[in-house]
Amino acid sequence: MKFKYSYNTIVYSGEEYLQQIKRLSKFGYEGIELVGEPDWYNFNEVNKINNDYGIKVNSICSIFTQERDLIHPDQSMRQKAIDYCKSISDMAAEINSDTMIVAPSPVGKVEALGSKEDEMNWAIDSVQKVGENAHSVNVNISIEPWNRYETYFINRLEQAEEILDNLSLSNAGIHGDTFHMSIEEVNIADAYRAMGSKLNHCHMADSNRAAPGTGHTDFKPILQALKDINFKGYITMELIPPVSDPFACVRGGRAEEFKDKYTELSIKHLKKIEENLN
Repeated sequence: MKFKYSYNTIVYSGEEYLQQIKRLSKFGYEGIELVGEPDWYNFNEVNKINNDYGIKVNSICSIFTQERDLIHPDQSMRQKAIDYCKSISDMAAEINSDTMIVAPSPVGKVEALGSKEDEMNWAIDSVQKVGENAHSVNVNISIEPWNRYETYFINRLEQAEEILDNLSLSNAGIHGDTFHMSIEEVNIADAYRAMGSKLNHCHMADSNRAAPGTGHTDFKPILQALKDINFKGYITMELIPPVSDPFACVRGGRAEEFKDKYTELSIKHLKKIEENLN
């Protein structure tokens, strides 16, 4: 079994879509993960260029802001977040993507607005509705925990599993991002193994959230764990520069190393490791 590789386009923000695809094609990627902002894309153009270059949109990285909060105590606010997620599942269907990422609480929300029990119930109810919408257009959802500095709500894969196990969905799974996991999990490889077939998406980034091979994360046991559980999804690089607003950073012409340099380094580093797995 050979892994399939993809690259998250947050760090390509502001570039023409054709340029993004040309870069990924040049370095041997089979997939691309788009930013969950439908207004940024011409879907017809995306489909044509992807077809021309043989690259698939494997996933959509939904962007959860304070206005997109699936566990907000105000039902109307939760509905806004559900509606946003519906727009992402519709986007995914338009561009033939299989998977969208779902995070119950937005980036930067630092404290609870309700009891732990209420927030978990809101999470289950909201994610169930998001999943039903996605299922209606043949899209899978992947529940992502973030590290404690980005959200207080769920930080480890086992906490995402608690939500998953309370859903009545056939199209839902768990997402594991190695950057977040390097902060929160005791052992990244063991956490992947514990999820087994429930793991339906993953992000790769080193301990510094840059390209694999530039920090101190050991990716060999991580990739071995993915192979051992027969992970069939795309290994998607999600690299983010160390700033509070990565979109503004990239659009401002900074963090250029996250384009050609890190796109190439990421896949080369992981493919070299893959060659030596058991």
